[in-house]
Amino acid sequence: MAITKILARKGRLDAGIRYVLNGDKTQEQVLTARLNCDPGREARQMLETKQDYGKADGVQYYHMIQSFRPGEISPELALEIAREFAQEHLSGYQAVIGVHVDRDHIHAHILFNSVNADTGKKYHSNAQSYYRQIRAISDRLCREHGLSVIMQGESSKAVSYIEWLRKSRGQATFRGMLEADLLEAIQDANDLGHFFLLMEHKGYEIKHGARLAFRLRGQERFMVPGRRDPLFTEAGIQAAIRGNLSAIEAGRRPALPPRPSFRPYTPHPKYKGFLALYVHYLYLLGKIGQRQPPPRMTPQLRQEVIKSERYREQFMFLRDNAIVTQTDMTAFLSRTEETLAGLIKQRTILNVRKKKRRKLYAALADVAALAPAKVCYEAGLSGMESEFSRYMEAVSTLERCGVPRERLMTEKAEVYGRLAELNHQIRQARREKALCQEILGQIPQMEAELQKTETKEREVRNNEHRRR
Repeated sequence: MAITKILARKGRLDAGIRYVLNGDKTQEQVLTARLNCDPGREARQMLETKQDYGKADGVQYYHMIQSFRPGEISPELALEIAREFAQEHLSGYQAVIGVHVDRDHIHAHILFNSVNADTGKKYHSNAQSYYRQIRAISDRLCREHGLSVIMQGESSKAVSYIEWLRKSRGQATFRGMLEADLLEAIQDANDLGHFFLLMEHKGYEIKHGARLAFRLRGQERFMVPGRRDPLFTEAGIQAAIRGNLSAIEAGRRPALPPRPSFRPYTPHPKYKGFLALYVHYLYLLGKIGQRQPPPRMTPQLRQEVIKSERYREQFMFLRDNAIVTQTDMTAFLSRTEETLAGLIKQRTILNVRKKKRRKLYAALADVAALAPAKVCYEAGLSGMESEFSRYMEAVSTLERCGVPRERLMTEKAEVYGRLAELNHQIRQARREKALCQEILGQIPQMEAELQKTETKEREVRNNEHRRR
């Protein structure tokens, strides 16, 4: 599945091109392509096109992004789909393509000139061009390559890309949390007033109007769940509560939830340092997910639930690498940086080696790709002259180098295989380095939130003691 969006940009062309072709994101520009422009001269040629037609003002370029579901596509296939899209939709436009693999999901960037080099016409983006051309072509290419697509009729339940991405990873979202809390409150409420009280108890602010809107205290915007599901309108909530009460009276539903089955106590390992902090923090986040969270839970801590999977990942990372103290973290970070520097050095050496053999490797690819054209030409089929000429030129290049073709093929496979392995190791080392820096950055925030929560807990206990 590809989620597509297109952005009009008035900024500098060279800056946008550098971002799309960034070697750190595109495996040293292996995952890049160009349309109607030459490597190293992309920005200059696009500007020359604008000047030739007297259209250097306004929108400088368009930036389209194709984001794919995590684990559904390879970087090479994403590049192929982006290239096919550009050739079909952007005929005459100068474009650069870069597939970025620096995140969990693979995404292709297509940057193209706002002025058509053949016609001089400016590109215009609107809702009609998006759905009838960009979205239609992207979905068709996804289907042709065996990928899933967004089905027609799902627009009424459309979600933002961030929400879709979190759902595809099995992570919590604010909307999902809200809907789960609404369902729990509906199940437990005796009437509409009780329902509102339960939602406020969970930390939500409620806006009454044409539609009910909810937001956690501290959030900027209200969410209106009734737009997507009529169950969460005021009438739907009242009907659901009445239905629940009727089911209880008829004996079809228990008045109280069943008690959990008995589980024997099993002692947990004693953690120290960073691990102990994470265990305590995850424990509080887990309590938020339970029915009727206690009032001492702060809204800020409740908002952290959407990051809980990330915190679990960080805890597992700390535990697996025996990182307990600041000293352990500093030592691990130093080792990771040394490893990363060594891997980058190895990759640089291989890239230099590949660059020296680039013409030979290209000749190998041409010989393999144009072999059918050679057969057709020798059989007397017309229209194969250009392909046959390229084939003979590639054969001549290989013969002049003096290296047996089989050895070259083996060497090419080894170089590309080792580069792929090194790129994987570099990405892993960079992820570990970023994870260390992320942990170090959020430790003070976690400690402050825990202290705030413990203070509120003490206040609740003191107030309860006074009431008694």
